[in-house]
Amino acid sequence: MPRRCHWARGEPDIVYHDAEWGVPSHDDRRLFELLVLEGAQAGLSWSTILARRAGYRRAFAGFDVARVARFKPTAVARLLRDPGIIRHRGKIESAIGNARGVLAIRREHGSFAAYLWSFVGGRPLDNRRRSPRQVPAQTALSLALSRDLKERGFTFVGPTICYAFMQAVGLVNDHLTSCFRYAPVRRLARRAGRGEGLSSRSTADEPQARSVMRRAPKDFRAEARPTSRRRGA
Repeated sequence: MPRRCHWARGEPDIVYHDAEWGVPSHDDRRLFELLVLEGAQAGLSWSTILARRAGYRRAFAGFDVARVARFKPTAVARLLRDPGIIRHRGKIESAIGNARGVLAIRREHGSFAAYLWSFVGGRPLDNRRRSPRQVPAQTALSLALSRDLKERGFTFVGPTICYAFMQAVGLVNDHLTSCFRYAPVRRLARRAGRGEGLSSRSTADEPQARSVMRRAPKDFRAEARPTSRRRGA
């Protein structure tokens, strides 16, 4: 049996861990999906969210950003009656508002992916964690991303949620070095670092990332003390 990160225990978690977690993503639809799902997890287990993932895809138009951004109050009322998702008004309204924020970022940076990848200079961070205790709940970099998203009107994007999101979409590789997925994800990260599959806007956006980092602690890779436990932690 392959060794996995300790949090991957039940079948939904294992399937997600083995196929998706930490794989560098440059697809705006998937990035938006995971941003919504990470926000929906607040106060809940990731297994709870994975069990409703199909429901979320149905309820939120397959995470088509432009369609979700057009959702009206009647759609919110409908979603509050949908048993396939977490029926929390704040989280539902956040998904719609954040879709509008993603569209604004696209107009500015060309894609949501280009904006996000600019925070790591277009190359995933390989953290080489050996123990769950080494995995933080948030970092200075996730704090910087959180601050910038909030300034743009995003909600449910605190630094802990942002770090879990960064782990999920491969901005950082937080598979433990003992995990059988660490090496394959690292190879994918190296490919991403060579620009394979990256948006052409990523390099151009690096000045924007540096500007954001100036408002973060001096060492943007420094780890903050964990404030809560999430995947990988």
